[in-house]
Amino acid sequence: MSTESRIAVVTGAGSGIGRGVALALAEAGWSVALAGRRREPLEETAAAVPSSDVLCAPTDVTSPEAVTALFDAVRARWGRVDLLFNNAGTFAGGGTPVEDLAHETWRSVVDVNLTGSFLCAQAAFRTMKEQSPQGGRIINNGSISAHVPRPHSIAYTATKHAMTGLTKSLSLDGRPYRIACGQIDIGNAATEMTARMQSGILQANGQLAAEPVMDAADVAATVVHMAGLPLEANVQFATVMATAMPYIGRG
Repeated sequence: MSTESRIAVVTGAGSGIGRGVALALAEAGWSVALAGRRREPLEETAAAVPSSDVLCAPTDVTSPEAVTALFDAVRARWGRVDLLFNNAGTFAGGGTPVEDLAHETWRSVVDVNLTGSFLCAQAAFRTMKEQSPQGGRIINNGSISAHVPRPHSIAYTATKHAMTGLTKSLSLDGRPYRIACGQIDIGNAATEMTARMQSGILQANGQLAAEPVMDAADVAATVVHMAGLPLEANVQFATVMATAMPYIGRG
């Protein structure tokens, strides 16, 4: 993409993959809007950004009004949006058997992982369609769970499978407006969410086993590569995983 137009919105930017991607984009010359539930973690991310061209925007991605306010703030600051990294998500209910999963937990996972991703993509799509020059890119954070589940992860797995449908529909509907959409499916990046994997996590055969992890910086580098392509090219799906994790052959 042209260095004259590199405005990114990163959701879930207060920790983990979101923070790593936000920092990597900033290092690559992007101006970055940091979105997340709480201001303090966003400000911690902003403090690590190697430039002042960053915006902290506390946002509840499950709220249409909050998402609209986020994109209004980005347009007010920079005039356009060139990239959305749709990253906010939750693993709530993970480890709970299907028969014991509370309806409220199911709804909370769907609201954040699926509805939140849709609302942010919708707002980005509207902006990218209307702005001049027209177009932009949306990168959705899927998961290995967009392909195969872990035991007792029905809410997370269902939303990540749905993310793939969201990605494909956005990719198709964005063609007339130079809006590219791709998905990165991540396996065992070393973050707070995956810390338990190194001590032992339930496998499909019922046993507990430690799993290898990879540096989250490798995920960030992949997103930066996807983001930097011209809009005439698109990485539709990318899987980035710890090489020896039990994904190929899981189950």
